[in-house]
Amino acid sequence: MQNYGFSHVWVQGDVVTRGIAAALIFMSILSWCVIVIKGMNVVRLKRLTKNAEQAFWHSDDFSDGIKKLGASSSSANANPFLALALSGQEAVDHHHQTQPHLHDKMDVSDWITRCLKDTMDDGIARMQGGLAVLASIGSVAPFVGLFGTVWGIYHALLVIGATGQTSIDQVAGPVGESLIMTALGLFVAIPAVLGYNALTRANKAVVGKLRRFAHGLHAYFVTGSHVASAKRDGLRLAARTN
Repeated sequence: MQNYGFSHVWVQGDVVTRGIAAALIFMSILSWCVIVIKGMNVVRLKRLTKNAEQAFWHSDDFSDGIKKLGASSSSANANPFLALALSGQEAVDHHHQTQPHLHDKMDVSDWITRCLKDTMDDGIARMQGGLAVLASIGSVAPFVGLFGTVWGIYHALLVIGATGQTSIDQVAGPVGESLIMTALGLFVAIPAVLGYNALTRANKAVVGKLRRFAHGLHAYFVTGSHVASAKRDGLRLAARTN
């Protein structure tokens, strides 16, 4: 009985077959690299979201809160909470320094909102970086594998027609080897799709907490108090009035 398998396909295949196999292997390595790197980043962000927001709002002052978020602005790109806090502070300082030019055009609330939104968009873009690669691989890999199968079956039938050997053992081997390409394409695509969906859900949860933190920052820079403390003060005032 002849030995069949991927190694036999590689040895007996032509340039196209080997190129397709190499492309699928490269896509698999690339997708797993993206999954591992982005997965580690999501785990790090989730650790930040557990304590960063609460620690910041329980700080004595803004400078102390910045220290608890990340200690220095050099880590702002890696810490979206720190980036938002620094962006809001820079927006307030810039508006105060250039108030004669912005006084009749944009108030401090709109200016802070714009700066926080820009920082939020940059952070989301960094979080989503690489996900397009997973989506592309998950969509393309099955068709690449299918093309390899069609190409392999075509050449197998040409060999069978040229030799005139039509027994089942002569047909099953080459055709079965060609189907390995389809299996390889699915092997590449399935982890890419699952990784894309998992990372998208994880990023959505982190983005929700970032938006809540940005809302609190906006309230702090505009009114001078955290939104939660403002609500508590309002409830206390209402209770005293009643």
